Amino acid sequence: MNLIVAIFLSICLAGVSDHAFAQGKGKKTKQTVAMSQKVYEKLTEIQELVEAKNYANAHRLINEMSTGKSKLSAYERAQIYNLEGYSYYLQERYGDAIKSYERVLAQPELPEALVLSTLKTMAQLQFTQEDYKGALVTINRLMKSVDEPSADIFMLKGQALFQMERYDEALGPIKIAIDMYRDQGRPPKENWLLLLRVIYFERNDYDNMLKVVKELLLYYPKDTYVLTLAGIYSEQGDTKKQLALTEVLYEKGMLNSASNITNLANLYLMHGLPYKAAVLLQKEMDNKVVEANERNLRLLSQSWYQAREDQKAIPPLKIAAGMSDDGELYVRLAQAQINMEQWKDAADSINKALKMGGLKRSDQANIMLGMALFNQKRLTQARRAFERATKDKRSARTASQWIQYVDSEIKRAALMKQDKPEFKKRVRDELEDVLSEG
Repeated sequence: MNLIVAIFLSICLAGVSDHAFAQGKGKKTKQTVAMSQKVYEKLTEIQELVEAKNYANAHRLINEMSTGKSKLSAYERAQIYNLEGYSYYLQERYGDAIKSYERVLAQPELPEALVLSTLKTMAQLQFTQEDYKGALVTINRLMKSVDEPSADIFMLKGQALFQMERYDEALGPIKIAIDMYRDQGRPPKENWLLLLRVIYFERNDYDNMLKVVKELLLYYPKDTYVLTLAGIYSEQGDTKKQLALTEVLYEKGMLNSASNITNLANLYLMHGLPYKAAVLLQKEMDNKVVEANERNLRLLSQSWYQAREDQKAIPPLKIAAGMSDDGELYVRLAQAQINMEQWKDAADSINKALKMGGLKRSDQANIMLGMALFNQKRLTQARRAFERATKDKRSARTASQWIQYVDSEIKRAALMKQDKPEFKKRVRDELEDVLSEG
């Protein structure tokens, strides 16, 4: 819309007659802008054809005017090329439009307003073509054409530099544009502040980025900016503020993506609130918002486990372990089962972990297996598990103590199984009978 307005304003100058544009002190005064009635009527006819999308006839008339024998003033010729550029723009022939505007600028002694609007329009067309280098050249021409460039012009320069990923150079003109608005008591445009925020992000300048986002919230309050603010606090390591903001957004129903919910759960865990993390994850898994995949199930189980809800930690971890080829999950499952004194299940889990291999501490896994077997009175098998654990010096002492204890239990069990001597009923002899009778 700005592009069309700029072009339209420059075309409207065709109706100006006998008007002089006075220049600043020290500058040469432009020639008097004049347009004959005949040229004005012809341009009006061409403009009507352009608006009706009758481009072929419009360009035919433009060619006739620009190549005819009639003597045209520089201003009249400029307006012909201006209209030609406008026609090309409507046809999305941006390259041809730029060439037409270059022909406008090639005319001598043009009114400043026409020069500025043409340069600005050219820059915007070059942006459309992603010719940011060309746009920057045009903008620099524009800035040299005025004593005091406006905030919009500074912003155009900053945008061109930004698109060329020259962030350090872009920062200056963008800040100038925003500060000009502030000095005028006007809130900076939202998209300007967003651009400044991105530049600070690219520079890892989170302190200044934080100030910009707070300003966005002041003038353009949106929940997305609250979420951005939470992300900045995360980068600054202020996870307490990040948690507070994220929790508020969730309670307001603004966080409905799986990534945001799992992020909130991790924040709960980080700040010692595992029960809230578990309840959140369980709820959103039941609602099919958070996928019950291996990663999320592990997080759910971890949350229940840290909340000392071992019984609730087991089912999700069991499902996750079944999805994975990581034996460590079965080790964690076994630990939860041991805590619940589910000895048989714990032994089965550890055996699966050992069978998978690749464990970080197979020695500890064997100690856990030995404990699970010991509590099932499977002493010989338990001893073998502890013997395997002794091969790692980190567990050798603990495993040896267990072996001694198991051996004592084996001996005690053996003693309990020994046959007791049979005592025959003593036969009373005849002497005892005589004595008892007496």
